[in-house]
Amino acid sequence: MSPTPLRPLARAGVVLAAVLTALVASVVAATGASAHVTVSSADAAPGGYGKLTFRVPNESDTASTVSLRISIPEDEAMASLQAQEVPGWTITTTSARLEEPLDAHGQEIASYVSVVEFRADAGGGIAPGRFQEFALSGGPFPDADTLSFPAVQTYSDGTESAWIEPTVEGQEPENPAPTLTLTSDTTATDTAAATDEHGHGGPVSNEPAGLALFLAILALAVGVAGVVLGYRAGRRTVSS
Repeated sequence: MSPTPLRPLARAGVVLAAVLTALVASVVAATGASAHVTVSSADAAPGGYGKLTFRVPNESDTASTVSLRISIPEDEAMASLQAQEVPGWTITTTSARLEEPLDAHGQEIASYVSVVEFRADAGGGIAPGRFQEFALSGGPFPDADTLSFPAVQTYSDGTESAWIEPTVEGQEPENPAPTLTLTSDTTATDTAAATDEHGHGGPVSNEPAGLALFLAILALAVGVAGVVLGYRAGRRTVSS
């Protein structure tokens, strides 16, 4: 019997394998993009006061996150900044002098909180597969469209993840700094925080990842249909 009639099925099988590979890659990419440290706020607006929430997922399979160090650049300095207590964590702050003092309610502010560090107590931290939220409250926020807060995440095995790269329009950095978009009302949110049901966030909206996943699934369906059609065509050829 000639193997020629089975070629359509073989070709369809190759297509299906390629589609499955693309689907797996899309899922992995979407998952990876959701594990960044992010910042969000429900009330941050230029010139106002509000709460900043930093969401920190643990990316390690074997080590716990034991420290988060958040930097506040001088051009984003706030006259008042406080950290919310987190059970099992110690908070330390570092101040820096300002080249140009801030005016807060008629009072001149010559220094500001430039670094806030949350450090887990001995034996504690964010375990693998878990996340934690850390909050800061302050203001007034500068008159800007976005605020960027470089952060360094430290693990119990000594490794670090430096979330410090600026976000450039049209590009997605590998290690983006947590970035907050300020709005003129009380609906300010982090445009980079795409939260899934497990509490993970991403540096950009999850719409592109969702679209990629949808297209991959659609391509998978097309591939399966191709296999079925190829198989039927092969059977008809053999029968004839």
